Amino acid sequence: MYRLSRLKYVFPLGLFVALFLDGSFSKIFAPLMFSYPYSMSSQLVMLWLVLSFFLEENIHIPLVWFAVLAGAVADLYYSGILGLFIFLYPLIILLTRALDRLLDRNFLNMILIFFIDLVVFESLNYLAYRIIGVIHQGFGDFLVDSLAPTLALNLVYFVIFFWPVSRIYHWALSKRRRA
Repeated sequence: MYRLSRLKYVFPLGLFVALFLDGSFSKIFAPLMFSYPYSMSSQLVMLWLVLSFFLEENIHIPLVWFAVLAGAVADLYYSGILGLFIFLYPLIILLTRALDRLLDRNFLNMILIFFIDLVVFESLNYLAYRIIGVIHQGFGDFLVDSLAPTLALNLVYFVIFFWPVSRIYHWALSKRRRA
């Protein structure tokens, strides 16, 4: 069904825009997002992937493969090597599927699942960088200085972008085309 719907154009375009906006927002709002000791990271790609999972209805977008592709592009663009995102984005999709089976699907539970996804994503990212010695920040400092601001920013993104993205999906999934 995915090949026959308008989502075959809308979803990759939205994923590309999310990749572009993640970097752009970080650049434009750097003084706000990265003022010592606080830092927050924009996760619009993850938001697009998670919202796509919730809004795809019966189309079944191959989200895991798109997540691998988005992770590879993000890794290569931002760091020049294949890194964590190529593994973390698909892991988040699998986690979202597992949590969706446990909870009824409503707006508050979607926010809760996205919250858990963000915590897992950022914590695994922190842990990996801590293990290889890229960062030396303690876990308590990570929670207060990085995770909390990142959660606040991305939950605001969720609330702001949920309605427009759901309208785009509603249009893309509608059978009728207007002349």
